[in-house]
Formats: sequence, C-alpha cells, structure tokens
Amino acid sequence: MNLNFKLTAVFCVFLVLFNCKEGKRFLTTESEFQTSLNALFKDASRSPLKPEDIKTFKGLSFFPIDSSFVVISKLKRTNNSDFFQMKTSTTRLSKERVFGILSFTIKGLNYNLKVYQSESSVLESSDYLLLPYLDATNGITTYGGGRYLDLKIPEGDSIWLDFNKSYNPYCVYNERYSCPIVPRENHLPIKVDAGVMYNYKN
Repeated sequence: MNLNFKLTAVFCVFLVLFNCKEGKRFLTTESEFQTSLNALFKDASRSPLKPEDIKTFKGLSFFPIDSSFVVISKLKRTNNSDFFQMKTSTTRLSKERVFGILSFTIKGLNYNLKVYQSESSVLESSDYLLLPYLDATNGITTYGGGRYLDLKIPEGDSIWLDFNKSYNPYCVYNERYSCPIVPRENHLPIKVDAGVMYNYKN
C-alpha cells in the first residue's frame, strides 16, 4: 500500500468522525448502548412496549453520537440528606433522596444537576443513581417530560456523564409503568441533541 493511499484513507476516516465546522466528533455506527437498548425493546419478555407495538417495532430513534456531550462531572455529595416522596407518572410515590450535586461544563458553559438515590437502592446496597433531567429539546425532538441517565456511585468525587446514553422513561411507551417525574430544577437551558429521541421506527 503506497503512502498516498494511506493518507487518503486516514483523511476519509477523519471526515467521518469529525464535523470540522462544529468542532464535534460524531460516531456514525450504532453504539453498544443503542444496540442493547433496541434488543431489550424487541424482546417480548423484557420490552416496555405494549404487545401490539412490539410487532411493528423496528428500532428507537437516536441522535448521532456526539462526543461534546460526554463530560466529566464533579460530585458534591449531600451526605445523609432526607428521603422524600418523589411524584411519579402514576399515584405511586417513589422514596428518593438527593445523593449529590453534579457540576460540569458543556461547550464552555457550566451547569449543575441533582443526582438521586432511591431508598430501595440503599436497602439493597446497590450503587445505582438516577440522573433525571430536562433540556431545550423536550417537546420538540425528545419526550416533553425529560429523560434519564443511569449512573453508579463512584469511589471518588468524579462521574463521567455520557448524554448519548439518555433514555426515555418507560411510561412514555406504556402507561402501566410508574416513572419518577423529573424535578423542574434539574433543567439544562440548552439542547441536548444526544441519546434517545421521542419517536421510534415502525
């Protein structure tokens, strides 16, 4: 393989991965997260979809994966905060507490979001945390009630946030699910064009 051919191949890969105008890095193939989420939705034994919707389901709609929405956040723990009754999409109340405040930067601007821990996670000694959030895409290209990110308690005070892994509450697809309602204060005043969109393909 001659040098010119190698340089051309490298340049083509560079163009696929980077949007020069925006300075963003995009992944054009399906990620592991997208593949596993679609597989879950297609599996009748686990899918949150209604049986009649599974029959026509072809896949969820995702934004192109954008590395500018993968950031490291600083966790300020709110030790021993009280549990409270978080409202859900049904009459059920979910017992949650604010585990901490996440501070991070996206595209040069600083933001803060609260991350939550359920009482059941504490009782089960689970390291699971929930980051529910709202942003400027809600009601346009994403679900109006906001989206979720699943996180784990870190050993230190830093947590990677990959908004490309944002997903819709299951109650979006089936009212039999009881989903925590995103607190209004967990709002990002920007468009998070990453993760799952509102529609799915059928």
